[in-house]
Amino acid sequence: MILETWSEQETFAVGKKLGQQAVPGQIFALLGDLGTGKTVFTKGMAAGLGIREPVSSPTFTIVQIYEEGRLPLYHFDVYRITDPEEMEEIGYEDCFFGEGVCLVEWADLIGELMPENTVWIRIEKDLEKGFDYRRIEVAYENSGN
Repeated sequence: MILETWSEQETFAVGKKLGQQAVPGQIFALLGDLGTGKTVFTKGMAAGLGIREPVSSPTFTIVQIYEEGRLPLYHFDVYRITDPEEMEEIGYEDCFFGEGVCLVEWADLIGELMPENTVWIRIEKDLEKGFDYRRIEVAYENSGN
């Protein structure tokens, strides 16, 4: 499925809708260059799960856990992971195979750890279509490549 958004609010709304539809144990792999709107999308997903606390990218902590919504949200940013074994050290399996929802930014860096049922989401900019334009591709398949 390919969606186009023309503002941060629309990108937020796409994330919110997916959050509203998310089920326990669902894993979302979020791909996109710096500045494409991954955090805006994630804030929308959190809102869709009923999370009201501020959401920020866990670039330095690797994972941020939000538990106040209808399902827990495990928000990973694996940009700084240099070896997939580092994910084992932080106990990723408890999140990936738990009752919450996982959202993994830069998931392609740990692709071998991503389960088959992962929902792959790629966000891209196209400056020719405008500064706030985003192309969001949602793939319900086995890989994001």
